[in-house]
Amino acid sequence: MEDKRKIPIIEWEHLDKRKFYVFGVFMTMAIRVSVYPFTLIRTRLQVQKGKSLYGGTFDAFAKILRAEGISGLYRGFLVNTFTLISGQCYVTTYELTRKYVAQYNDSNLVKSVIAGGSASLVAQSITVPIDIVSQHLMVQGQAMGRFQEPPPGGAGRPHHVMGRTKEVVVQIFRLDGLRGFYRGYAASLLTYIPNSALWWPFYHLYTEQISYVTPSFCPHLLVQAVAGPLAAATSSTLTNPMDVIRARLQVKGCHSMKQTFRQLMHEEGAWGLSKGLSARVLSSTPSALCIVVGYETLKKLSLRPELVDSRHW
Repeated sequence: MEDKRKIPIIEWEHLDKRKFYVFGVFMTMAIRVSVYPFTLIRTRLQVQKGKSLYGGTFDAFAKILRAEGISGLYRGFLVNTFTLISGQCYVTTYELTRKYVAQYNDSNLVKSVIAGGSASLVAQSITVPIDIVSQHLMVQGQAMGRFQEPPPGGAGRPHHVMGRTKEVVVQIFRLDGLRGFYRGYAASLLTYIPNSALWWPFYHLYTEQISYVTPSFCPHLLVQAVAGPLAAATSSTLTNPMDVIRARLQVKGCHSMKQTFRQLMHEEGAWGLSKGLSARVLSSTPSALCIVVGYETLKKLSLRPELVDSRHW
């Protein structure tokens, strides 16, 4: 008899790819809309000097809402939606790499680490230029980044999103050329490859451990919905120091990770490496919950018809 506490993993060969990609785009967009405000807050907290503008996550949320309205929490969102492309590349690389590694090693830990790291490498190569532009838009007008937005009513101030985006793109290209769109690329890889390589093994570990202590009638999706945020909180905490350096390098225009690290230590000490951690956890845990529930549901909806009733998914 099948042990219903052991949660089977839906692999790439089990999926109807057409359904998988169509449903996946809508799922990814819904997640981005829900967590983007916390991404913006995290970026501003990490880039600001000390507590010059915001005292913390909730203080930043209240001040942005009061001064800029709901639209202020979605600065740069339109540009950020282009990361939908990298999101699809991420899941495809992850699933295909798992399938490839399985030919040589059947350990779920090994498959998760290698596939998670590889998926992040591919996704970041697409995402970094988009992130750089959207991050500049997030902090524009806040006396944080390299490019300051002219005051309201000032000459040449763009009045619409595309105008501000074009202005940022032109300024980046004028100062740094094409290389400017990959500023902090190495720091991004050193942040997100470990984050992804840690998230998947922790997710499967927590899923397995929680399934052992829950009754057999407990829905698999509920177990996974608890494991996902726990994995996100763990990986976010472990990789936050590198994320602070990445954000400062890309937005403030420092020349190297070493210079950024030294400047951060000089200005704020070791505490500076934890900046934006609460916002990052608040961003990553609901995001992970949505991703896990959405992704596992997506995979179940995308199962090949002949497999739907073959086992207890």
